[in-house]
Formats: sequence, structure tokens, C-alpha cells
Amino acid sequence: MNKKGQAAMEFIMTYGWAILVVLVAIAALAYFGVLSPGKYLPEKCVPAAGIGCSSFKATTTGVDLILQNALGKDIVITDINVDDETGCSDTYNATLVNGEDATYSITCTLTSGSKINSDLTITYDEVNGLSGLQNSGTLSTKVQ
Repeated sequence: MNKKGQAAMEFIMTYGWAILVVLVAIAALAYFGVLSPGKYLPEKCVPAAGIGCSSFKATTTGVDLILQNALGKDIVITDINVDDETGCSDTYNATLVNGEDATYSITCTLTSGSKINSDLTITYDEVNGLSGLQNSGTLSTKVQ
């Protein structure tokens, strides 16, 4: 009469121990960073079409970007904002001739070894044209 109850209890205990072992294994993987996909994502700087990001680097003193103008007209870069919790943003008044590239240094304080994965917003004016235009993209890199 009690054999059915004992069989049910053994069944539940066996699966309970198996589930506990799986949870401990997942917790260990998460603790050691194996389940952190951010570590394995590639570094990238991808603004929207028209402005290219030839090269980029993040250091503890800020972010350096080499931007290339492929809009077909000369522009004046007025602001670059790396939308991160650090608040990296700088204003400029630098003409970027069509087909050429220039280096822009954005000064801010970053933590060495941390990862930046944020929105990149470039505000610019067309020479003899519209003003206040924006080019949005993404920036993902490790701080050196």
C-alpha cells in the first residue's frame, strides 16, 4: 500500500537532484563569465550611410574616431556624442571635405578593461546647405 508513495517520492527526488546539478552547473558558468556574450562580440564602429568610421580606439582618457565623409558634399562636424553612461560628448567646428577623413578625439573618463557598447550620434551641417543634420550608429569596443 505504501509502495506507490515510495516510488513517487523516489521519482521526484531523483529528478530534483538532477535539476539541482544542472542549476549549479549554470551558476558556475555564469560566475566564471562563460555565459557573457558581450566578451565575444566583435569591436565595431558603424555610423549610418554617408559617414564612415575608418578606425577607432577607446582609452581611459576618451574615444578617438577617424571619420570619412562619403556624403558627396562638404560638411562641418558640430557634435559627436557617444551615448554611454560615461557621457562622452564633444563639440567641434571642423570642416570635413567630401572623400577625406579626419581624426576626432572625444574627451571623457573611461575605466580600463571595460566595454563600450553604445549609440554614436554625429551632428553636422552641410556647407552652403542644411544644418543640424544627424547621423546615428553604434560603437562597440573595449577600453584600452
